[in-house]
Amino acid sequence: MTSPLRTGKLVRAAAVRLDSPEAHAIPISPSDEARALIRCSEVVVRSLTGGYPVRIGDGARRLLPAAVAAAAPSGRCALISDERVAGLWYDRVAEPLQREGMDVVPVFFRQGEANKTRAVWARLTDDLIIAGLGRDCCVVSLGGGVVGDMAGFVAATFMRGVPFIQVPTTTLAMIDASVGGKTGVDHAVGKNLIGAFYSPCEVLADPAFLTTLDRGQRAEGYAEAVKHGVILDAEYAQWLATNADTLLDGDPEAVERAVVRSVRIKAEVVSGDLLEAGRRKILNFGHTVAHALELDSGYTLPHGHAVSVGMVAEARIGEALGITARGTAEAIRGLVAAFGLPDRHRSLGRAGRLARMMVRDKKTRSGIVHMVRLESLGRTSVGDSTTVPIPEAELISTLKRLFR
Repeated sequence: MTSPLRTGKLVRAAAVRLDSPEAHAIPISPSDEARALIRCSEVVVRSLTGGYPVRIGDGARRLLPAAVAAAAPSGRCALISDERVAGLWYDRVAEPLQREGMDVVPVFFRQGEANKTRAVWARLTDDLIIAGLGRDCCVVSLGGGVVGDMAGFVAATFMRGVPFIQVPTTTLAMIDASVGGKTGVDHAVGKNLIGAFYSPCEVLADPAFLTTLDRGQRAEGYAEAVKHGVILDAEYAQWLATNADTLLDGDPEAVERAVVRSVRIKAEVVSGDLLEAGRRKILNFGHTVAHALELDSGYTLPHGHAVSVGMVAEARIGEALGITARGTAEAIRGLVAAFGLPDRHRSLGRAGRLARMMVRDKKTRSGIVHMVRLESLGRTSVGDSTTVPIPEAELISTLKRLFR
């Protein structure tokens, strides 16, 4: 098993060491040289179009001009962000692009999951059309998971698809949401019901963005990291809990190690199941309950909190059904508690209402909810047994028994 502490690959423009004899024969432009000097870890994710790199490390955002130049022959890009992130970071991200002679079109929308809608998607698309952007442009996503989902869906549908680059600015987006190529918007019936699998051409995860987050916002993202450990790597899950305070304090080395390990776990799963036909479904652990909780709250419940509660709830359901080892839910409760994340929510007591919302989830098949089959901490079922079907009546009775 790869250690969660391994990191530190040098990103280079050329495929040889810069101090080797071969390097002296390679012309290096100033932008290439700057890129070569930035130390980043790199994880390659397989995609429908081949693959893309996730570059993680302090200064990774300085690689954006080279990424845009490679993706957009016109030198034009739409930089999509929410208003809060744009106020903090737009100028610092756009100015290096503009210094390279690139045309940056700012496209902003209001912050929050409640704005991840078809109406907002249409307005953002209109902004690209009004700006005269064409198929030779690219889209840059600057923000958290909501921005990445929205910008990716705009890129997937504008002119039948233009390249896009993910620049995640939250812990949650760096650890999970920016990797895997899921894009889309919500519907009144449920979350992420409209969208597409559309991979970025590059992801630039710079922990410096996280300095503008408070501890609570940082903690939210680590719910997804805990999920990665719970489904596939118990040692990593324990490392996260042991180092929770250091991670929440924003220690750069610890943060980079966590992001790298989570991205590696997700990349390994996603690369083997690009369209979520099999094993990739394990990444949905905790999310069947979580999405119902978010919908029930009118999207006022933060996603990380919903996932935290959802993981404990689904483990308890698994234990009640005899598919998850006893004590697993309690172990997960301890992991999320290390980050100050919740393990209960009042909506769990509304069994019928919550079950009906879960039935409308996109992971439902033939009207039957399917939950990830977690066997024990760090171990999920494989093959045809990745998920377990739970009829609505059984789900309601189980919820009532566990959360009355």
